[in-house]
Amino acid sequence: MHQFHLPEGKPDAQVLDGVITLIHTDLKGLIQRFNEFCDGDETFAPLKDTEFHVDVDQDDDSGDMMLMVMDPWGNQFCILPTDDEVEDRAEFLGSQPSLEGSLKSETLKLEDLTIYVSSNSNLDGIARFYEHLFGASSVEELKTDTSISIAMGDSQTLTFQYHPAGPKVKVQHEDLKFDSVDEYGFPSNFGPHISLYVSNLSHAYRMADDLNVLYVNPRFKRRAFTEEEAIDQCMFRILDIVDPWDKEKKIITSLEHEVRAARTKDGKKYKSCPLTSI
Repeated sequence: MHQFHLPEGKPDAQVLDGVITLIHTDLKGLIQRFNEFCDGDETFAPLKDTEFHVDVDQDDDSGDMMLMVMDPWGNQFCILPTDDEVEDRAEFLGSQPSLEGSLKSETLKLEDLTIYVSSNSNLDGIARFYEHLFGASSVEELKTDTSISIAMGDSQTLTFQYHPAGPKVKVQHEDLKFDSVDEYGFPSNFGPHISLYVSNLSHAYRMADDLNVLYVNPRFKRRAFTEEEAIDQCMFRILDIVDPWDKEKKIITSLEHEVRAARTKDGKKYKSCPLTSI
């Protein structure tokens, strides 16, 4: 899992209904900077009437710390300390290009992206969906009665969790506009989408086609209506998550995915793929 996008919201900023977990090099230093920032009334003033909020949790026995941050618009972040900076930064795997002379990020990695789902959602069905499309297995030791975590590589997870606010909350990650349907009948989606790389784009495309979950978002210029176009574009999209075992293929939840190829059709590494080698 490479990135996730929140389109600009008008009149309000778009908020992810879930939790973003990041690993940080120096949590104590980050907390100290935050406290110093809060001491300056003039500096903190722009945040006073926003959703911005910070909680510091510390385990009484181990002393381990965790930072829970609500950004000014309401996005939730869980920030954890690193156990091994070299391993978590994983520069040997690759990194995004940065400006010359810029300092390394203190945030080392996106460890988990938790997406809230309705409390009657078929979690095992979600796990089977990712296994079927991408060969991505669920992490058994992280499984609970209310959540399922899918391995996105060796050290990253995509988690689906029952909404903590309970069963009465309406959960909706898609924002479909049917007034801008394309010639193939696909509506534009203005909801968030996640982007991930796969090693075999053709196989993933066929598995998605098998489940009838292929999607084209008219908002974007790059559109793949066929497998050949997906190979040319090095990507395709899906929207609905269904259980491969369900004969009726009822939608469990909807979350747009941009599925990218790590290589172009001539075998070269795709230009935005952050991995050093593939």
